[in-house]
Amino acid sequence: MKIRFCIDRGGTFTDCLAFVSYDDDPREEIIVTKLLSVDPNNYKDAPTEAIRRILERVTGTPISRDEKIPVDHISQIRMGTTVATNALLERKGEPCALLITKGLKDLLFIGNQARDAIFDLNIKCPDVLYSKVVEIDERIEIVGYTCARSGMNVAIPDGDENYIKGTTGEYIKISKRPDEKQIKKALTEIYNSGIRSVAVCLLHSYIYPEHEIIVGEIAKNIGFTNVTLSSKIMPMIKIVPRGNSACADAYLTPCIQEYINNFIEGFDAKIKTDVIVEFMQSDGGLVNMNKFSGFKAILSGPAAGVIGYANNLYDENHKMIIGFDMGGTSTDVSRYAGELEHVYETKTAGITIQAPQIDINTVAAGGGSKLFFRNGMFIVGPESGGADPGPACYRKGGSLTITDCNLILGRLMIEHFPKIFGKTEDQPLDIDITTQLFTNLTEEVNNFIKQNTPNIPSKTIDEVAYGFLKVANEAMCRPIREMTQSKGYNTSQHVLACFGGAGSQHACAIAKNLGIKKVWIHKYASVLSAYGLNNADVVQEIQEPCADIYNEESLRRIKERIEILTEESGKKLKYQGFKEEEIRYDIYLNMRYDRTNCALMILKEYNSWDFATPFIKKYKQEFGFEIRDRNIIIDDIRVRGIGNKRGNIIKPDYSYLEFRESNSSIIDSTTMVYFEGGRVETNVYKLSDLKPGIIIKGPALIINDTTTVVVEPLCEAYIYPNFIEIDVNNHKDNKNTIVDEVNCDPIQLSIFSHRFMSIAEQMGRTLQQTSISTNIKERLDFSCAIFGPEGGLISNAPHIPVHLGSMQEAVKCQINLLKDDIHDGDVLVSNHPEAGGSHLPDITVITPVFENNEIVFFVASRGHHADIGGLQPGSMPPSSKRLYEEGAAIKSFKLVHDGVFDEEGITKILVENPQKYNNCSGTRCLNDNISDLKAQVAANQRGILLVKSLIEEYGLKVVQSYMKFIRENAELAVRNLLKSIYKKYEGKELVAEDYMDDGTRIKLKVTIDPKDGSSVFDFTGTGLQVFGNWNAPKAITYSAIIYCLRAMVGVDIPLNQGCLAPVDVRIPDGSILSPKGNVAVVGGNVLTSQRICDVVLKAFNATAASQGCMNNLTFGREGDDGWGYYENKAGGSGAGPTWHGRSGIHTHMTNTRITDPEILEKRYPVILRKFGIRENSGGKGKYNGGDGIIREIEFLEPLQLSILSERRVFAPYGLEGGENGKRGENIWIHHIENSDEVEILSIGGKNTVSLAINDRIIIKTPGGGGWGKPNKTK
Repeated sequence: MKIRFCIDRGGTFTDCLAFVSYDDDPREEIIVTKLLSVDPNNYKDAPTEAIRRILERVTGTPISRDEKIPVDHISQIRMGTTVATNALLERKGEPCALLITKGLKDLLFIGNQARDAIFDLNIKCPDVLYSKVVEIDERIEIVGYTCARSGMNVAIPDGDENYIKGTTGEYIKISKRPDEKQIKKALTEIYNSGIRSVAVCLLHSYIYPEHEIIVGEIAKNIGFTNVTLSSKIMPMIKIVPRGNSACADAYLTPCIQEYINNFIEGFDAKIKTDVIVEFMQSDGGLVNMNKFSGFKAILSGPAAGVIGYANNLYDENHKMIIGFDMGGTSTDVSRYAGELEHVYETKTAGITIQAPQIDINTVAAGGGSKLFFRNGMFIVGPESGGADPGPACYRKGGSLTITDCNLILGRLMIEHFPKIFGKTEDQPLDIDITTQLFTNLTEEVNNFIKQNTPNIPSKTIDEVAYGFLKVANEAMCRPIREMTQSKGYNTSQHVLACFGGAGSQHACAIAKNLGIKKVWIHKYASVLSAYGLNNADVVQEIQEPCADIYNEESLRRIKERIEILTEESGKKLKYQGFKEEEIRYDIYLNMRYDRTNCALMILKEYNSWDFATPFIKKYKQEFGFEIRDRNIIIDDIRVRGIGNKRGNIIKPDYSYLEFRESNSSIIDSTTMVYFEGGRVETNVYKLSDLKPGIIIKGPALIINDTTTVVVEPLCEAYIYPNFIEIDVNNHKDNKNTIVDEVNCDPIQLSIFSHRFMSIAEQMGRTLQQTSISTNIKERLDFSCAIFGPEGGLISNAPHIPVHLGSMQEAVKCQINLLKDDIHDGDVLVSNHPEAGGSHLPDITVITPVFENNEIVFFVASRGHHADIGGLQPGSMPPSSKRLYEEGAAIKSFKLVHDGVFDEEGITKILVENPQKYNNCSGTRCLNDNISDLKAQVAANQRGILLVKSLIEEYGLKVVQSYMKFIRENAELAVRNLLKSIYKKYEGKELVAEDYMDDGTRIKLKVTIDPKDGSSVFDFTGTGLQVFGNWNAPKAITYSAIIYCLRAMVGVDIPLNQGCLAPVDVRIPDGSILSPKGNVAVVGGNVLTSQRICDVVLKAFNATAASQGCMNNLTFGREGDDGWGYYENKAGGSGAGPTWHGRSGIHTHMTNTRITDPEILEKRYPVILRKFGIRENSGGKGKYNGGDGIIREIEFLEPLQLSILSERRVFAPYGLEGGENGKRGENIWIHHIENSDEVEILSIGGKNTVSLAINDRIIIKTPGGGGWGKPNKTK
C-alpha cells in the first residue's frame, strides 16, 4: 500500500486528501480530512496531524502525537501553505539586513510614497521587512536615456573599461566600484549582531549583476546562512518591487525552511530519501521542498485551487471560467481561458512583490468575515474571525460572521457539519449563541429603522441575516467584474467554478448577480486546492532581462537566448527525475510599446515565432486600441519548463448521460431554508446517494462530507460523475417592484453603495488601462465619479482627494452653461477654474447618461495632463501671474458631438489658443493629450454601460431613489460627527488660521447647531487673491472640507454631495479661496489645498499639521526633441492624539505615486543621488510628527527646472504643546560656466532655474507637527 498526500493549509482550515493505492487493486481510494489550521490546544501542526490521523485509519495502527510518523506507506507529499503569507501578515519572519546602493537606504520604507487608506489621519503603513540596512558605496549609470531621440544615440568611448554592455545589450557605466574591505567590515558587524539572512539590492543590478555577486560572495564567506540577490531571484527593472522581493525572500525563506525542517522532523528519517516532498509556488508550479523560497510562496494555496478547476473543469465547450474560492478568511477570484494568467507585480500585506504569480484577486469577505451595522448600513468585513476564535458558532467566543448567517438561515445543517468544535473537538456548531447575537443585532437594526425610516417594517432575524449575505455577495462580485470587464471580457459569458469551504453556499446568488448562467461545483469543491495539488506540474522557470526592439534581427538573437534558457531549465527538471518526453516548455516575451510602461507577457504560439500579432491582439483586447507606428520593446525573456509524469488531464466526455428528474426516494430529509421572501421547505440530498444523470430542482441542499451546495429556487442541478452543474435562472420578474423606491432599506442601501462605487472604480481601471501618459497610467493622477441629473456627486472612487468635491462643481457648471443643449452622444470637456476646475492640467471629461430622452445621470473623469501649453514644460510654472500663462483654459467644449470626436477643435484649443500669448507655447505633447482624452471618453463610456445595466436590473426610479438615499446616509454620518464634536468641545466656536508663505492668511470659524448637526464653515478674514499662482478656485475648498469630514468620521461612508449637505460654506469673493478674473491658479490645487486641510483640521483639533505641500518639481527642455517630467514629493504627516506621524508619505489632498529610480534614470538624463528620510524634521511631542524626505538629483544635460512648493517660511504647526515640524528647503548646487567653482544657492519655494551639466537639486520636504508636550528626559 502506498499513499500520496495533497494538503492545503489555509488561513482557517487545513484540507488533506490522501490517495491510497492498494497492491491488489488498481483503483485508488480517496480519503478527505479537514482540520482547523490553528488549534494549539490539540496539535502543533495541522498537516502533520492530518497525515497521522489518516495513517491510523488506513493501517489500523495507533500513532501517538509524540512519536515520529512512519513513512513506509507514504510515496509523496504535496503541500500548499500559508506559512509565508502568515509570517508576512504577522511580521514574524527571520530578522534580515538589506544592502542597497548608497543614498537609497530608506527607499523601501518610502516605496512609491502613496498611502493605502487615503482618509486615515493616523497613517499606517506596513513595517519594512529588514532589521538593519547598510548602504554600499557603488554606482552603475545607464548610458543614454529614452525620453528623446538624442538620448538614444550616445557614443561609447573606445577602450574605457568602465563602459560595459549589460545583460540586456544596453551599455552601462561603472562610476564607482564596490570597496570589498568596507563591505566585509559592514557585513561582519551585521553578522556579529546575530543576523544570519541578508538581501542585496543594488541599483540597475537587473542589467549588471556583478556588484551584487561580489557582495553576495563576501556575505557567504562570512557565514550568512541565507543570501538573496535581487538580480538572481527576479532580474526585472524597478528597484522598489525588486528590493521588496529580495527582502521578502530573505525574510521568509528561513521561516519556510524552518517549517519544512520541523515538518520533516515529525516523521522518521526515511522521509528525506524515500518520499517526494513538494510545495506549490505562487505561479501554479510545484517545486522540491529544498528549493521552496519565500517570495514565490505568497499565493501557494490559492494557486493550487486555480490548478484544480483549470485541470478538472475546463473544456473546449466552455472556454472561459471564473474561479470563485470562498474560504474562511477571504475570497479569491481568478480567471482561466486555456492558459494560466500570470501577473508580475502584486501587493501582499503591504509589500510589493515582483514575481510570477497567478492573477488572483482577493477580497476580504469570507465565511469568517465579521458583520457590522454602522450609520444605517450593513457592513461585511474586512475584519475576519479567522480560525481562532472564528465565527460565533465555533464555540470560541467569536463574533457574528457570514458563516453564522448561513447557519441561522438553514443553509448549513448542524447534523451534516464536522463535529470538531469545543474543548474536546467533538462538539457541533452552536446555533444558540448565533441566535442570541442575531437577536441583539436585529434589535439594533430595528431601533435605527424606527428612528429614521418609520415607514419601513421592522426586520426579522432571518431578514437581517439574509441582508448581510446579500451585501457580502455584492462585495465579492466587485473583484469579479473588475477582473473580467476591465480586460474587455463579458462577465456573463463565463462559467462560475465555485470552491472553497463556503463557495458552494453562495454560488447561485453570485451567478445571478453577475448574469452568469452556469455554475460548476467539483465533487471536492471544499478541498479543491488540495485536489489541485494532485494535478499540478513541477515547474522550473528562468527569466532574463532584455531591451531589444522587436524585429527580425533581434528575434534571431532572442532565439539563441531562448535555446540556452530552455536547456538550463530542462537540466534542472531532468535532475529531478523527468525524462525529455515528460517536459514541455512555455516560452514568453514580455513586450510593450515604446515610451509606455505597460508590458504584457506574450506566450509563444504553437509552430510560430510571431510574437507581434498576439501582442497587438492582446493589447487591443485589454486596452481597446493599438499604437501604430510605434516600436515594440522586449523587456524580458522567460522560459517555463514544465515536468509532467501523469500526462495531460482531459475532462471526460459525458455526452452519453441521459438526464432525468430525481424522484422522492433519494431525498434524505427536508428542512426550512430562508430564500428571498421567506422560509421554504427544501429537500436535502446526500451527494453520495445521487447517481450521474439525475436533475435536482431547486430549492435544494446537496450535502457532501465537507461542503453544502445550495441550489436556489428556479435553479436546476445536474449531477455528473465528478462535478455538479447548476443552470441558473437569471430572470427577474417585475424588476421595478423588487425594491421599494419610496422608503430606504438599509440592506439595499449597502448593496447600492457597493454598486455605485464599483462603477466609479471600473471607470478608473478603464482610464488607467487605456491612457498613454505617465501621469495617469503610472502616477495614477486621476479620478472618476458618478453624478445625479442635477450634477450632485453620488459616488467618487477614492483616487485623488483634491478632486472629491470639485468635480461636481464642474458638472453643475456645464448644466448651467449649456442648459438644454446637452444631447445624447455629446461629451463635454472643461478645466477652467470658473467652471469647477482645480487647475488647468486637470482636464475634466463629462458625459450625460440618457434614458427615455432625458438626462438621468452624469459620469465624469478628471486626469492630470502632462502638458497643456503655457510658459514652461509641464504647464506648472512657478512664476505665472495670469491664467493664460498656465496653458489652455476651457470653460466648455463639446469634445464629442453626435458621437464624433472633434480632434480638430480640441487641437486648436490645446495648440493654437495658448501660443497667442507672449512667451507661451501650445501643448508640447499633443498626441498624449489626444490619447488621454480618448481614454477619459472610454472610461466614461464604461461608466454609462454600467449605469444603464444597473437601471435595467432595478428600474430607473429605484436607482435614482437610492442615489438620494445614499446621499442622505452620508449626510447622516456627517451630522452625527458634528453633533459629537459640539458635545466634545461644549459648544465652543472652532477657530483656526494659518498663513501661506507670502503671508496670505487663511482663516476659518466653524459654528455647529447641536440640534440637527448642521454647521457653518466661515472663511471670512481670509486674505485677498494674490498676484501669483497659489489662488485656489472655490471648488478646491469644497474638496478639502469633504476630505476632512470623511477623515474625521473614521469609518467608510459614501463619498458624495451628502457630506456637504449639513455644511454652509462661506468664502469671501475675491479672496485667495474664491479668485475672480484672470488670475493664475496652478499652485492653488497643489499647495493651497493642503493649507486648507491644515486649517480645517486645526479648527477641529483633529491632528497636527502635515507637510502642507506637494513639492512639485518639473524639468525638461523645449524644441522639436523636447520633453518634460513632473513629480511631487512626500513629506511628514502630522501627529495626533494617539499616534505618531508617518515619515515620507503623501498626505491629505494628494496620493500620487513617484517614479521608480531605475525607470527615472533609464528614461531621463538624471542620476538620483539620494532619496531618503530627512531625519528629525518632524516636530517633537508626546507623539512625534513624521519626517520629511530628502531627494537629490544630478542632471546630465542643460535643462530648465521649476519648483512650486510651500512651507518654506511658515512651519507645519504642532498641537497641544507639540513642536512644529521643520520647514522645507530647496537647494541648487550650480556649476558656474567656464569655471571649476560651484555655488550652493537656496532657490526659495517657487522658482525656475537653468541647469548646467552636473548641477544638482536638493529638495528637503517639511516634517509634520508634533502632538502634546514632549516627554522630559534627564
